[in-house]
Amino acid sequence: MYQMQSLHRFNNRWSRSIVAVSILTALTACGGGGGGTSTTPPVPPPVVVDPGPLECENEVYSIVSATDDGSFDPGFSPANAIDNDTTPLSRWSSEGANKALTLDLGSTKTVGALTIKWFNGAERVANFSVETSEDATTWTNVLDNAESSGRHSGFELVNLTESAARYIKIIGLGNSENDFNSIVEVGAHSCEDATGEYADKFPNELGIELVDWYLSVPTDEDNSGTSDSISETDLANGYTNSEFFYASADDGIVMRSPSYGFKTSTNTSYVRVELREMLRRGNRSISTQGVNKNNWVFGSASAQGQANAGGVDGDLRVTLAVNNVTTTGENFQIGRLVIGQIHANDDEPIRLYYRKLPGNELGSIYFAHESRVEDSSGDNIETWVEMIGSRSNTASNPADGIALDEKFSYHISVNVNLLTVTISREGKSDVVANYDMSESLFDQDGQYMYFKVGVYHLNNSSDPDEYAQATFYEIKNSHTGYAASE
Repeated sequence: MYQMQSLHRFNNRWSRSIVAVSILTALTACGGGGGGTSTTPPVPPPVVVDPGPLECENEVYSIVSATDDGSFDPGFSPANAIDNDTTPLSRWSSEGANKALTLDLGSTKTVGALTIKWFNGAERVANFSVETSEDATTWTNVLDNAESSGRHSGFELVNLTESAARYIKIIGLGNSENDFNSIVEVGAHSCEDATGEYADKFPNELGIELVDWYLSVPTDEDNSGTSDSISETDLANGYTNSEFFYASADDGIVMRSPSYGFKTSTNTSYVRVELREMLRRGNRSISTQGVNKNNWVFGSASAQGQANAGGVDGDLRVTLAVNNVTTTGENFQIGRLVIGQIHANDDEPIRLYYRKLPGNELGSIYFAHESRVEDSSGDNIETWVEMIGSRSNTASNPADGIALDEKFSYHISVNVNLLTVTISREGKSDVVANYDMSESLFDQDGQYMYFKVGVYHLNNSSDPDEYAQATFYEIKNSHTGYAASE
């Protein structure tokens, strides 16, 4: 169950800045003939500079009740649309044209926008109109014959003609697939454009080639029992989710992972919002697994393996800022997340970590290399490399660490068996680490690789409302024999 946490941020108030300029000029006139007079003209009135339109600071209204005409689909009552449960099974649904969901705010408010999480919002377009009323008798049309984007799996902003209203009626007109009108959750706002999280931009418009990736998000809209995977085609067509994957106000892609939610499989312990490299670029005739045109191999692999793969060796360049980490939970889990990986069949040649402890202002960067070679107890041998600061659970504030919201870049490169990791920041020297993977057995036939980028949230013990979040401004992947721009 996911709460509409990001919607409850502002108190309602209107503000205007008035600039007044008073000018006082004293003029003195001197006459001849032994005498003169001086005059002081009247003080001119203040000059008022118009600051432009009023600035609205948004308030999210509580919705007292939700009703319809009683024709809702069994099990999908109007109350489901205002219960703060954003899972697909908790939705209002009614079949037919002009089926209305009516919201009661309890008293008259200034209403400027709605945020609506449509059922199957990334797969189909909902058709609807909106009316408002102060008395539930006289209704004003504030949005006529509108359409949802058909690309949004989270809350979608719906701007309205501003009105005074106690009641809001969302009139369903069916959708692009059938005559059902289905809303998972709805919020009412005082201001048009509500908050920056509901900007008009979509992640695919920000210059990152998303057709090279698919996305894992911690929802289960297909009722599979595991997290949803958003295909590379859907990402390229503009998929967005205002809870977990959306465009930031400064033209980045926000990835936000809660501590708890649906996971990619029953075998993993942690939630993630993470991109998985897909060299097939939407060609579903190519399997996601195996030494094939969807994945890449080391330059030390056999000639046949290199010929079969989608690319040889790898280069990943990412610019990001980590915005939030956890502050509670088990000691070894607090404040940590993986921001980039190379994943093989079953193992991980690199997991790149960012970690900031609650008492520190700055965070550390380090990585783990998981070899395919086993130790005496049968576990894979793991090596840790600290680059900035320490991975210790009691690490002191790293003198040259990276703060939350500070932009930095990482570069992960594989050349034959050499792993090179570079951390770059404006105005500072690069931090570089090399690791020889010659003895790690990733060059054996059948081993294949793919990059992963995002928020792999390695804390499943924090308080329920905590989360990890990062904003990504550049993601570029390339391989010998393959380039993302091809």
